[in-house]
Amino acid sequence: MSHRSAGENQSILQRIEIDTRSGLIESVEDLDVRSSNADLSLSDEHWIFPGFIDIHVHAREDVSSSQSYKEDFESAGRAAIHGGVTAFVDMPNNPRPPVDDASYAAKRELTGNCPVDVLLYAGIGPRTRPLSFPVPYKAYMGPSIGDLFFQSESSLRETLARYRGHRVSFHAEDPEILEQHRGAPVHWDRRPAIAESTAVKTAIELSKSFSIVPNICHLSTAAGMEHIREARKQGLEVTCEVTPHHLYYDQGNASNFSIPDFLQCNPPIRSRLDRIALLEAFRGDEIDYLATDHAPHSLEENEKGISGMPQLDTFGSFVSWLLGEGFSLRSIRLAAAERPGRFLSRFLPELHGKVQEGFVGSLTILRRKPATVRRQDLKTRAGWSPFEGCRFEGHVSHTIVRGKIYPLAAD
Repeated sequence: MSHRSAGENQSILQRIEIDTRSGLIESVEDLDVRSSNADLSLSDEHWIFPGFIDIHVHAREDVSSSQSYKEDFESAGRAAIHGGVTAFVDMPNNPRPPVDDASYAAKRELTGNCPVDVLLYAGIGPRTRPLSFPVPYKAYMGPSIGDLFFQSESSLRETLARYRGHRVSFHAEDPEILEQHRGAPVHWDRRPAIAESTAVKTAIELSKSFSIVPNICHLSTAAGMEHIREARKQGLEVTCEVTPHHLYYDQGNASNFSIPDFLQCNPPIRSRLDRIALLEAFRGDEIDYLATDHAPHSLEENEKGISGMPQLDTFGSFVSWLLGEGFSLRSIRLAAAERPGRFLSRFLPELHGKVQEGFVGSLTILRRKPATVRRQDLKTRAGWSPFEGCRFEGHVSHTIVRGKIYPLAAD
């Protein structure tokens, strides 16, 4: 494949060779002239990135298959390819969660139907213990599906003591504060910003006590970001994610969406000041991961007020919006590919996240041509998008997964 690489100030003609048997990049070479025998040649109007990796996805499928009507690994994979996502990490809050060696292995077998690479989180709950092999863990500090959540800090502390030295991602909302605000009339008042900032501080303090490396999921508040900054100043390793919807929507502009009630999520859409603070943190490379929290439900469930949005289909389109807003190619590459690639590489046998010899040969290619997100183009079973109707600066033209090229019709 020949292309002009996405450099900061100039384009460089390169040829990338991918071994389709191993799925790994064999070589990356600079060229003086455009190759005439490449499987895919790209023009200057394309951006090429290491394959985008989403570390926060709810594919819904587990051994019970009770929620596969919402999404399964196969349909999530098709949505991922449509959005330029070449690998994702699936969350454990299933009706039958992966919490030990056997249940984790059983769920992992289901991922074979997915056309992109998948890593699974193992769940942490009040009675769980670490698995016998390295995996990432997820702790829900507030209510979630099934039994994978904590109702008090003391219960969380008792459990985390068994996970000393592991990497744990936290859904950071304080359960006691959520309980106090349960009767508020509006969703974002039922889950106020202080619930997140308090939980972020607690997660950091507990992680320090037990030598845990914490990742704060779907950060949504300026106050939460301040707690992370303070922890980093103290020398603690703390990472964080931000979602497209928390960067794009706030309580002032959410009404611009055609069905505002469908934007209900946990944590909720926040204030304009919170959104601006997250955008500036992203611009300053303080946000480690762009992660969607892809949470598909049926249209009927969304109409009844369930929380969660599908976003795998629009990952690449949203990246083009960030580029149009002046975010650097470097910042995008770090948050959408390189850092999540390092996350995967801690637990999987191959290297991810760079266009470099020996790394997995997965690439995301965006075309610099404005396109509107349309419901009829989506691949997710959810059947809608929080960005439908939005016209972004570009779109995914090709997704390459381990050397297999998926050209998208929109190109």
